[in-house]
Amino acid sequence: MSPRVRAVVLNFNGGRHVIDCVEALRRTDWPAADFEVVVVDNASSDGSDGELRRRFPDVEIRPTGANLGFPANNVAMADLDDLDHVALVNNDAFVDRGWLRPLVDALEADPGLGAACPRILFAPRFLDLTITSPTFRPGTGDGRDLGVRLSGVEVDGDDAWRDAQRVRGFWGLEHGAGDETRFEWSGARAVVRVPAPDGSGRALIAVRLRLAAEGGKEVTIDGGRGPVVVEVGADPAWVDVEMEGEPYDVVNNVGSVLIEGGYGADRGYLQRDEGQFDEPEGVFAWCGGGVLLRRRYLEEVGLFDERFFLYYEDTDLAWRGRSRGWRYGYVPESRFRHIHAATSGEGSALFQHYVERNRLLMLTKNAPRALAAGAVARYVLITASYARRDIVAPVLSGHRPNLVLLRRRTRSFLAYLALLPAMLVARFRNRRRQVVADEDLIGWAVPQPGLPAPDIAEDEEP
Repeated sequence: MSPRVRAVVLNFNGGRHVIDCVEALRRTDWPAADFEVVVVDNASSDGSDGELRRRFPDVEIRPTGANLGFPANNVAMADLDDLDHVALVNNDAFVDRGWLRPLVDALEADPGLGAACPRILFAPRFLDLTITSPTFRPGTGDGRDLGVRLSGVEVDGDDAWRDAQRVRGFWGLEHGAGDETRFEWSGARAVVRVPAPDGSGRALIAVRLRLAAEGGKEVTIDGGRGPVVVEVGADPAWVDVEMEGEPYDVVNNVGSVLIEGGYGADRGYLQRDEGQFDEPEGVFAWCGGGVLLRRRYLEEVGLFDERFFLYYEDTDLAWRGRSRGWRYGYVPESRFRHIHAATSGEGSALFQHYVERNRLLMLTKNAPRALAAGAVARYVLITASYARRDIVAPVLSGHRPNLVLLRRRTRSFLAYLALLPAMLVARFRNRRRQVVADEDLIGWAVPQPGLPAPDIAEDEEP
């Protein structure tokens, strides 16, 4: 008799993605009597809950009546008495047919494992596009050498900004108005990963980039068919590029890590999948977008903290478990594909608010005092540096200030302060139950990865 497993899918306006997700789960290679799919619907308004009922009458739908955020998974994790394990699968993730058996085998072989983590890849495969540009240094005094502003990516006529990865030579996401509500400045040379269409073998795709600069300049773009020189002006305009090459896979998550300074992160994030993660190994934490959890682990450690709503709730639960002696393992044979940040949109106001707020909440609740206090102090100092860059420097140089980032960070910090008393109470409870020394927990921390230099040597591989 096989272990009994429930796969939980949390849906909020999942549209076509959640249909594809459930369809893939129903093809899972596991005895039907020992496997069930439960969809928790977070008050979807796009009709996806009704479409799920129509297409999959054998799948249980549990409505929440309101949008409870990611912790709504608790609705399907509190009644596990007749089950052995529970899997969490994002509604924009798609499993291979054989995804479950390697994860179950890992948990069954090691009673100390509370969770088994699959290899999660980004849903599309990618091709590289290089942008080379003359640079200038703006008068705001921030020390950056800027090339062009990238504010839009289209592939074969479809918007691809969300999936395109600005991986090398960019200065980070910024916010504006008009056609450039979000954009990134490049340095002298930058690399964009462009999603390729489904299929195998060499791909040829038509790409459009929306570019602008401080004024007219010639910019060189190479999408694999040789360099092309285009004129970029001060106003955002679309540039057509043809791309060709062998698409490759990119890692989204292969277990989660703790970064020095108290940041939770996806292990392997944005790395090409070239075999470097082909061996099973222990990891600090697991990702709620795709994981198999042992029932006894949840019974002992508890469920998601509903106050987090979105982001870091999985790191919080994983930290709690690890502090009580549980371990987590990465299982490379199990594969998921994930449409990254399809619900909230990475870089959106929603994403930034909860990531910033909840990281501080998670550390206050779980981390050693010095680490938690240091993270809060650092947040305040970084916010002050953004105020100098985006407000003080532009005003002094006669430019218009940009208040978007400062407002977002201030709102996040005020929301953290509102929940601080409750987190201190939870901290007291957690510390009483902790059996693993702080030194052992913090020993998992890895160095902060260096930011890619905006100027890349001409002979360097992207």
